[in-house]
Amino acid sequence: MNNHEIDYKIYGDDMQFVEVELDPKETVVAEAGSLMMMEDDIQMETIFGDGSSADGGGFVGKLFNAGKRVLTGESLFMTAFTNQGYVKRRVSFASPYPGKIIPLDLSRHGKIICQKDAFLAAAKGVSVGIEFQRKLGTGFFGGEGFIMQKLEGDGMAFIHAGGTLHQKNLQPGETLRVDTGCLVAMTSGVDYNIEFVKGVKTALFGGEGLFFATLRGPGIVWVQSLPFSRLASRVFSAMPSRGGAKDEGSVAKGLFDLFNGD
Repeated sequence: MNNHEIDYKIYGDDMQFVEVELDPKETVVAEAGSLMMMEDDIQMETIFGDGSSADGGGFVGKLFNAGKRVLTGESLFMTAFTNQGYVKRRVSFASPYPGKIIPLDLSRHGKIICQKDAFLAAAKGVSVGIEFQRKLGTGFFGGEGFIMQKLEGDGMAFIHAGGTLHQKNLQPGETLRVDTGCLVAMTSGVDYNIEFVKGVKTALFGGEGLFFATLRGPGIVWVQSLPFSRLASRVFSAMPSRGGAKDEGSVAKGLFDLFNGD
């Protein structure tokens, strides 16, 4: 195997975190800001890209591969956590918002394509790249569909989803239509495209977006019930105006004043 073999345990229900157990000299890589806690002898190191063998080609090659991550809205850098001790040590990573953590054994699934903000952590050696859709219309009109991340290797990777997670096993030729924000990940055999919502009234007054993802099997699809964009939109729309908050003798007013320094 090219990847480090790591053991893990997932804790919690709706606010989960994953604890990764590292043997001496084993390494796990993660997105910046996902660390929750770590034991003694775990050494942190900032690296270009994902630290996989795909980053070969010297400094220029590493910089090029890391630079591709910018297209997915991620940082040029990731953080590597290595056990420099002589006994097993543990490091934990938490989801950035309520939902589920999905463990993926890439030796069983092969390449996984996921939303650009879904990746949480992976064993060192897993390649975290970008996946371009073949049709430009998908990118220009699909919102979250054009540039997605791809995870390749033979080790463990962890992605997170918002709300409740549903796994759908698509048979050959079976089709599923999903809101673009609710799609979390899929195996590489799934054919993926963006479809326009037919009917002007449906698009304008139906309360949904103009486009949804059309997925055709065979393969596995992971769907989330509460994408972060939807959660953030509801929170933002429910926030009172400054004047309104001051007129309300409520907890909301107190929180509003607290965050605004009043």
